[in-house]
Amino acid sequence: MEAAVFILSLVDCCALIFLAVYFIITLSDLECDYINARACCSKLNKWVLPELVSHSVVTILMLVSLHWFILLLNLPIAAWNLYRYVSVPSGNVGVFDPTEIHNRGLLKTHMKEAMIKLGFHLLCFFIYLYSMILALIND
Repeated sequence: MEAAVFILSLVDCCALIFLAVYFIITLSDLECDYINARACCSKLNKWVLPELVSHSVVTILMLVSLHWFILLLNLPIAAWNLYRYVSVPSGNVGVFDPTEIHNRGLLKTHMKEAMIKLGFHLLCFFIYLYSMILALIND
């Protein structure tokens, strides 16, 4: 059972890594003016909710399987994703708003956030991989 939890977490983490890379590439394209702000925000906003759900699934899995360290590691990012999704102002299109992305340095902030998430998910990938190997050896 424990190995299955980590296998599912590993697959989910791979999806989140690819999603973080997609966010970085799309934001880089906007920064270099390869795409316009509306197209960029449209592409990114449709992946905000799947990212939130995917990360929440891993967090709940760690809670149910009583892996407290990994739960505490995942909880701040899950809470941040939920906060960002819930606190979208009423006039905005979504988390990424085309009218505000170039104002107040939001593009740099979103890029920095995507890089931090990529680093976090890479760290989690190796933790899940190590835990999965230990679970398979101990079974």
